[in-house]
Amino acid sequence: MTTATRQEVLSLYRSIFRLARKWQAASGQMEDTIKEKQYILNEARTLFQKNKNLTDPDLIKQCIDECTARIEIGLHYQIPYPRPIHLPPMGLIPLRGRRLQTQEKLRKLSKPVYLQSHDEVS
Repeated sequence: MTTATRQEVLSLYRSIFRLARKWQAASGQMEDTIKEKQYILNEARTLFQKNKNLTDPDLIKQCIDECTARIEIGLHYQIPYPRPIHLPPMGLIPLRGRRLQTQEKLRKLSKPVYLQSHDEVS
């Protein structure tokens, strides 16, 4: 990891902790605020620990992009949780063999950048 990349990652990590410190739940209730702050901190720690040994610059860039997108989406929608993706009805009909593998591949490719690591951690 280059020095510039390392600084960018550390800056993102610090900004997430600053965001968690200032976070207010949209409902305005203190219990919700505490739960959401704890979620933000736990999610950040988990994902940064999981990715701390990455050496491939493309993977690191992808993780940085995902982190930035999740911060921006969280601030915009005032929810710390990743927004779900919606597939059209019967988008994944039960198939067997090659067709099922093709659909699974297409679904994985269509997943937004801010959800790339969500299923792996949850």
